[in-house]
Order: sequence, then structure tokens, then C-alpha cells
Amino acid sequence: MYKQFFGLREKPFSLTPDTDYFYRYHGHQEALNVLLVALENGEGFVRVTGEVGTGKTLLCRQLLKTLKKDCATAYLPNPLLTPLELYQAISHDLQLDLPDNASLQQLSQGIFSKLVELRKENRKLVVLIDEAQVMPHRSLEALRLLSNLETEKEKLLHIFFFAQPEFDQRLAEDNLRQLRQRITFSYVLTSLHQQELAAYLDHRLRIAGYQGISPFTYGAVKLLYKASRGVPRLINLLAHKSFLVAYGKGVRRVDRKLMALAIRDTPDLKWTARRLFPPFFFEAGMIAIIAVVAFFALGRLS
Repeated sequence: MYKQFFGLREKPFSLTPDTDYFYRYHGHQEALNVLLVALENGEGFVRVTGEVGTGKTLLCRQLLKTLKKDCATAYLPNPLLTPLELYQAISHDLQLDLPDNASLQQLSQGIFSKLVELRKENRKLVVLIDEAQVMPHRSLEALRLLSNLETEKEKLLHIFFFAQPEFDQRLAEDNLRQLRQRITFSYVLTSLHQQELAAYLDHRLRIAGYQGISPFTYGAVKLLYKASRGVPRLINLLAHKSFLVAYGKGVRRVDRKLMALAIRDTPDLKWTARRLFPPFFFEAGMIAIIAVVAFFALGRLS
């Protein structure tokens, strides 16, 4: 709705993980460094954990993009798989020529043959598993057994877990102690620092084609950080909503009041705006958003 109004090619604050918008704030940069150093040192298992919305999927995809040139990769965005489906997914990403009804043993042998082939080419195989906290126990064990495909001197397979903190709780279970002991590198992903937020917003705006001074006032940025706690997903959500409100009001600057309206319209964040602004601000903001939506809906019908 507001792209043309703000001079944008695309929405700058989409919730879809897009590596074009990857911003190397301290948490993502440090995590990326840990992953690359672990790979360089030949570590077999590495995990990155972080709360919901801290950008684990975006980081995973950025790493995948970084490794494409030098490594063979397998990316599992949904690890809710049986051991057979797990091996099939890896084999598919490796483009192995195996029958559709290949057994677990045949798939394992095919993967091992590919590992040997990659070693001759001086390339590594990296399996990236997103949302690892939901992976079934049997599949985690199958993954550990697959990692046994190694030589006497080096590991041929590298597995990177990206997960919510619940994954650490699962690894603490006694029946996963063998896998836990093999994870030698770990990183806990944190949120943005307050001083990084303005640069983060400007980065996404520039990628989306915005020109000129930031449309967010200092007060709006300060309030945005307080409400979002530096969590990238919440930042994007609130920035997007604040643009909707600004567009509905016909203004090109987002101040504290407009940001408060966006916050008030977001579950679990209303307390921030309620402490700073009287209720009628919320009503005015919702009227503006409803008016914008209604305008475009009528335009499509006509």
C-alpha cells in the first residue's frame, strides 16, 4: 500500500527471511564467524540457538548462500522427518542417482560415496538444519550415526543446527548424550543493541530503494527498541505497521505517537503505548488503518 508513497521498490520490513536484507549486526556477525571457524577447524556438529524472532532462519540461509561456492550443502527447513525421510532429503539435495524406494542402508551408502567424491575434490558437505528443536529423537540419532562416515584423520560431514532454546533442553536428556558430546561449537544468538537499531532500519530502507533522511524520528526509534527489545521480527512488524499508520494519515515521518499506535495494535506489546499515550491515540490510529484498507478494497472492487 505505501511503497509508492514512501518511494520504495518493495516492502522493506517483510517478515519473510530474505538474504538481500541480511544485516551484520553484532549477533549475526559473531554467529556467522563461529560457524565459519568451526567449519574451517573441521568440527562435525555445531549449534546456534536463539529465541523466536532473532533471525535464525535468515542466518541459516545467509550461511547457505556463503557456502554454496566452496561446499556441497543440504538444507532442511523442516526437520520433522523420519530417519528414512531425513536420508532421502539429504540425498535429494545432493542430487544422488538413487531409486525412489531406496532403503536406509542404500541411502547411507550413497551419501558416503558422495562424501568420498567430495573429499577428492577438496570440498566439504555441510547439512544445515533449521528448527532443529522439533526433530524427532530417532532422526537425531540417525543423524549422529550418519556422522560416523569419516576417515581416520578428518570428518567428512558437518552438521549445523539452528534451533530455539528448547533444543538445549532436549540435548540435556540422557538418551541424547552421545550427540551432545559431539557438539563442540555453540553460539547463543542475541537481539540487536539499541545503538544498532537506527542503522538496521536504514539498511533495510536502502535495500528497498528508499532515498533521503530516515523517516523514523529519534523518539520513534527509541520507542521501537523499547517495545521490540531488539528482536528483528518484532522490529520489522512494528516498522511495517507504523508505515501503514503514517500512510493512512498522509505523513512521511514516523514519530513516537505513530509508533505507539503500531505498538498498541500488536499483541503483548500494548503496555508500552498504554503507559505513554491516552486511549484516544489508539482509536485514531485504528481508524487510519481501517480507512486505508477500505480505500484499497473499494478500488479493487471498482
